[in-house]
Amino acid sequence: MLPEHLCNYVCSLRPDEEKLTYSVIFKMNEKGDVKDWHLAHTVIKSDRRFTYEEVQEVLENHHEASEEDYKNPGDKALPPGSGKGVPAEEFAEPLITLNRLAKELRKKRFANGAVDFDRCEVRFEIDEKGKPTSVYFKVAKDANKLVEEFMLLANRTVAESIGKVPKNQKPKVLPYRIHESPDPAKLMNLSDFVGKFGYKLKTNGSKGEMSRNLNRMLAEVKGKKEQNMIEMITLRAMMKAKYSTHNVGHYGLAFDYYTHFTSPIRRYPDLMVHRLLTKYAQGGRSVNQEKYEELCEHCSEMEQTAAQAERSSIKYKQVEYMSEHLGETFVGTISGVTEFGIYVEVDENKCEGMIPLRDLDDDYYEFDEKNYRLRGRSKHHCYNLGDSIKVQVARADLYRKQLDYKLVR
Repeated sequence: MLPEHLCNYVCSLRPDEEKLTYSVIFKMNEKGDVKDWHLAHTVIKSDRRFTYEEVQEVLENHHEASEEDYKNPGDKALPPGSGKGVPAEEFAEPLITLNRLAKELRKKRFANGAVDFDRCEVRFEIDEKGKPTSVYFKVAKDANKLVEEFMLLANRTVAESIGKVPKNQKPKVLPYRIHESPDPAKLMNLSDFVGKFGYKLKTNGSKGEMSRNLNRMLAEVKGKKEQNMIEMITLRAMMKAKYSTHNVGHYGLAFDYYTHFTSPIRRYPDLMVHRLLTKYAQGGRSVNQEKYEELCEHCSEMEQTAAQAERSSIKYKQVEYMSEHLGETFVGTISGVTEFGIYVEVDENKCEGMIPLRDLDDDYYEFDEKNYRLRGRSKHHCYNLGDSIKVQVARADLYRKQLDYKLVR
């Protein structure tokens, strides 16, 4: 991420300020088909800055409105820009139109075989000292998906403009965002795993058929107690997305060509793409592929480091939050089973902790690896993945970022 003064002020699309930008400009029909597009260095003077919450409110307020009300707006003009001073409702017409087009793009993407991973994110309310006071979940709604679809469209289009060339031509070098097909062995293991919960996952067929099978299974688990766990295990079965100059397409998005273009103020690969697109538009020759492949590898490594740091920070805040609830009882779901004990995720705040095997003292429990459970040798009681149980917060170790729970029988 660029320093705050650059990314939030100098380089930000602040209302009523002219900003130098790099834009992909589309002409689309009502079905979301791109009829024409071009890439250009532009100047944008934004009318208004929105939060996702503001846009979502507008979309929900107009949910019952007829599509025809927005397909034929007549001579109604947009108000002059005055930043936050303009009510969000004044922009209902273009927001509704964009949302309708985004839904068309999304529908086509999934019809082509994109995998539907739509997980909530854990976030914290913190006080002035940085201590977490409450936990909430960030769920992608229409406003988020609207922005996502047009970013995907821009990223895919500029990647195609460089990589999609006649077979007798060699494409110029570009850092692509690639996502390889899942390992067949991991898919078989996933199929065996979900089968224990009564779900079927066919692992044969084409890439598109496999993606549709995954989507069908993920749709079936929605709202079930094992949803979070199965989604997490499914994600682990996928390959990690990375950057490379050797394009193999993006399996998860079902795109043959994809890159990162839309976030140059927070990702270095986007900046590389901007510079190369400008160079090529001016007639420049292709750059050294070996050099850029090294840069792609470095960016992929740094991305993994950043992702790990984010996961660690969330875990730290979860432990810090639960340290204020020692001795309290919560309802949770068994999210993992190992030979050392069982992992439990508290339903109301997603804070995961462990009940050590030694604390299950009513029987001698053995780890049944094949069935992902602990089984009592004498009484034959089992603790299975997805079971709902009550736990008490026993220990919270901030240094190790570790929570220990105690079973409440």
